[in-house]
This record gives sequence, structure tokens and C-alpha cells, in this order.
Amino acid sequence: MADHIKIRPASGTWVVRAAGAVLGESSNALELIEGDFPPVTYFPRSGIAMTFLEPSETSSHCPHKGEASYFTIVAKSGPIADAAWSYEAPKTEVAAIKDHIAFYTAKVTVEEV
Repeated sequence: MADHIKIRPASGTWVVRAAGAVLGESSNALELIEGDFPPVTYFPRSGIAMTFLEPSETSSHCPHKGEASYFTIVAKSGPIADAAWSYEAPKTEVAAIKDHIAFYTAKVTVEEV
């Protein structure tokens, strides 16, 4: 793993909410810390209501993690574009985040409950 990336189990139970709805909750979330960036909570897909997430055409590349795919949240109040991302085939060094989804905290609420 790149020296500046750390992945560990997130303590406690974590929830993600958007547009007044709970999209997911997990006590098996992961915390990814990369350099000086704030920690990012990665939720296992099994703890997310995937019916509210629609794959978007957006993608990005991280030299340390690989190719990220993005999701738009389908909410009653309207779509929340590219609010979540996932590394479908992450690099070996960060394989723990495979089958996990992270959310932009500027677009949704992610908190420990």
C-alpha cells in the first residue's frame, strides 16, 4: 500500500443519509486515510440500499487506488449527481475497499451513530 494511505475498520456504526432518507448503515465500514486529506468512510455495499444509487458516466483515476466509478443518488427531491464513488477493481494495495462505496460529505450526511 502506498505509504500515505491507511485503511482500517471504522469504529462504531456509521450511517449515510440523503434527501431525508437513510441510504445505509453499517458497523463494518472502513476508514481510509490518505495523506493530509480528511478520513473517508467506505460502506460495504451490503449495507447500502443500492436501489437508490444509479451508475453515472463519471469516472476518475487515482494513481494509488485505481479507477473510480460514480453514482447518482435517486431521491424524491431530485437526483444528487455523482454523490458516491466506488473502486470496482482497486489496486492490490487497497483491495480492502473493493465492494465498498464512499460518499461526498458535501452532498450527503455521513456520521457515526
